Amino acid sequence: MRTYDFSPLFRSTIGFDRLFDLAEAAQRAGEDHYPPYNIERLSEDRYQIVLAIAGFARDEISVTAEQNVLTVEGVKVEKAEREYIYQGISTRRFKRQFSLADYVEVKSAAFDNGLLRIELAREVPEAMKPRRIAINAASNPAPRQLESVAA
Repeated sequence: MRTYDFSPLFRSTIGFDRLFDLAEAAQRAGEDHYPPYNIERLSEDRYQIVLAIAGFARDEISVTAEQNVLTVEGVKVEKAEREYIYQGISTRRFKRQFSLADYVEVKSAAFDNGLLRIELAREVPEAMKPRRIAINAASNPAPRQLESVAA
């Protein structure tokens, strides 16, 4: 994968730090593919992330939302030493982060049959939504007569 150096752009841009951070994070995220996941759009403002984390229990997973970043972490606690002939189910520690757009909030998380489902919704505050401005009719008063002397 190619890596890009954004440092020349830092000299001539102001306020785009978050954009460059997102681009760098996307480059790093392309390297690790565990655990596998899907991102679905359920409607215009609703989304769902589904992570396949077979082998983990609910108390071994943590979901944290903080400042436009959703973090899912898993730490497998082995209770007894086992001797595997073949281990195909990965139970390694993981940390997966998702960058969330402004006003996207985590609504719920559910774990069932090895799948973690995280429901997200974009809720734009009323003050930020576009609003229609009423156009009033201009009140035209009757024309005024400046002089009352007839010519």
